[in-house]
Amino acid sequence: MASFLFLHLLSPLTMTLFTIFLQIQTSSSSSSSSSLSSSPPTQTVLMLPLKTQTLPHGLVSQFASPRKLLFRHNVTLTVSLTVGTPPQSVTMVLDTGSELSWLHCKKPNTNTNTKNTIFNPLLSSSYTPTPCTSPICTTRTRDFPIPVSCDPRKLCHVTVSYADMTSLEGNLAAETFAVSGSGQPGTTFGCMDSSGFTSNADEDSKTTGLMGMNRGSLSFVTQMGFPKFSYCISGKDTSGVLLFGDAKFSWLGPLKYTPLVKMNTPLPYYDRVAYTVRLLGIRVGSKNLNVAKSIFSPDHTGAGQTMVDSGSQFSFLLGSVYKALRSEFVEQTKGVLRVLEDPNYVFEGAMDLCFRVKGGGVAAVPAVTLVFEGAELVVSGERLLYRVAEGSDVSCLTFGNSDLLGTEAYVIGHHHQRNVWMEFDLVNSRVGFADTRCELATQTLGLAA
Repeated sequence: MASFLFLHLLSPLTMTLFTIFLQIQTSSSSSSSSSLSSSPPTQTVLMLPLKTQTLPHGLVSQFASPRKLLFRHNVTLTVSLTVGTPPQSVTMVLDTGSELSWLHCKKPNTNTNTKNTIFNPLLSSSYTPTPCTSPICTTRTRDFPIPVSCDPRKLCHVTVSYADMTSLEGNLAAETFAVSGSGQPGTTFGCMDSSGFTSNADEDSKTTGLMGMNRGSLSFVTQMGFPKFSYCISGKDTSGVLLFGDAKFSWLGPLKYTPLVKMNTPLPYYDRVAYTVRLLGIRVGSKNLNVAKSIFSPDHTGAGQTMVDSGSQFSFLLGSVYKALRSEFVEQTKGVLRVLEDPNYVFEGAMDLCFRVKGGGVAAVPAVTLVFEGAELVVSGERLLYRVAEGSDVSCLTFGNSDLLGTEAYVIGHHHQRNVWMEFDLVNSRVGFADTRCELATQTLGLAA
């Protein structure tokens, strides 16, 4: 989600890294791709399988073809690509809640042997720093949560901050980013000081930066000119599919769409370029939470918007709604789940409802349904209760209290999007989703690792 809400948590559990391999299929030359897509015969389908490496704790498109990426996930969704001339390999966290894409950059007179986690602009002939006087610096950064400034070298200076109280500083620059082997020159990003993104050096050693995918004018998806993108995260394993561009598949059921909410007036606690949707209510089982409907709408300061965010693992609710959900869930699971009676235990800093779960307890719990305008998202089973560690009998409800994070928003994290085809339609300003088995989608597309 947007940086000013300070909700991007780098979990002390596991992060995931993806490696790209290129596989090109065209409708005219591949019978398998033509059977999967209803796109015109001249449209090329680019599919890029990604493989995982587990980290220790912790706009009408100018491209005619969709681009499909197989990825694996655990806590964060990451993608590998190349940047610069000649190309350098980088690994970036995929984040629908951020605008600015950035990389850890090697600075002059610094020494580092870290492979694939530092971008060296000194070795790239296509690297171009952005001056303060550039229209990109003066006008297109207006939605950045922290205003840009001008450094002593007259270059556009940027700062980003995150939930673990860390921050990054650096300069805007333009560079060639290559997706599926096709370079896109002049892509604006943040070339950030490589002194560290998180307080965990092990995490820093495995990722190079972040790929901003929100609706801002400088987000990666906006700069690339894609009309839409989709992803599907497996609930069975750590595989999934990321697709850039427009494509339809016969095996995918109809999507239910909810419109994106537009806000033209700047408000202190409202992110205008986030994927904001209208949350109307929440059910536990068949019972609606007993809260005022107005609590789901942003107030005069912008607090209370609902954002779909791949950069957050779990989902978070405003304090009063979270407490109502917590109370109702405990009431409906009496005799099924045993509450962990430890007032000091708060998982991930915001989830304080945990249980001792043994055997088949998860199957018997009621589902939690998020009711949006035009669509519903049902959270059940393993998406609803998360085992805190391998071999542990402690599982926690995967909704957290946003008040404990110091933010004023509802956030729909990627854990609740597992086995759901998620489509972000930028042209029609809507988000669509449909239940599906994402591991089968991966296999059907011929991208299984």
